Amino acid sequence: MDTHLHHDHIEKHLTSSETLTDIVIGMSDGLTVPFALAAGLSGAVSNVHLIVIAGIAEIAAGSIAMGLGGYLAGQTEQEHYASELKREYDEIETLPHVEREEVREFFEGLGLSASVQEQAVEELIKDKDRWADFMMKHELGLEKPDPKRAGKSAFNIGASYIVGGLIPLSPYFFVEDGLTGLKISAIVTLICLFVFGYFKSKLTGTPPFKGGLKVAVIGAIAAGCAFGIAKLIGG
Repeated sequence: MDTHLHHDHIEKHLTSSETLTDIVIGMSDGLTVPFALAAGLSGAVSNVHLIVIAGIAEIAAGSIAMGLGGYLAGQTEQEHYASELKREYDEIETLPHVEREEVREFFEGLGLSASVQEQAVEELIKDKDRWADFMMKHELGLEKPDPKRAGKSAFNIGASYIVGGLIPLSPYFFVEDGLTGLKISAIVTLICLFVFGYFKSKLTGTPPFKGGLKVAVIGAIAAGCAFGIAKLIGG
């Protein structure tokens, strides 16, 4: 009973970590790329309507591209696991003595006595499915991926990108010229980037203030470069 509860806790923890990773990926790009695009356009054109249309188009394209990337990554993870699992089954069938010795070495590394090692090995290899699963986890360090992971990842990343992208673009909905929109967008976006970097760093165990400042500076540099290049090209 205790083992079952502990297992459930770990699964929830891993799922939460994967979801958080997706949100970080989507939000970080969503806040930065549309911000830099809008800043660049603000330096080249004064038509706010054009900036808004271009920004929305970029958010749509970016969310699809990022979501597709997350989907393909999830699919690749599943295909890799399936390929390695098939290889383990093949090795159990063709080289059982080698695979058996690897299991024994694992238990030896835990400090078990020779007799206990043999008992544990014999008990484990009675079931080939359990044997293969054991080898996947402890020899290759691979956990069975969630079959719905690809779809979840695509949605999480795409939705986070849209939310992040609308933040720097939203001020342009309420102003009449691009430079005014850029000033408001810069303030709002840099604050959001700092807060985002702060909490991301806090979750990962790194200094939060330094992490928040780093993310905000990167966003400011990207937007500044885009604005400067647009101004230079536009004369």
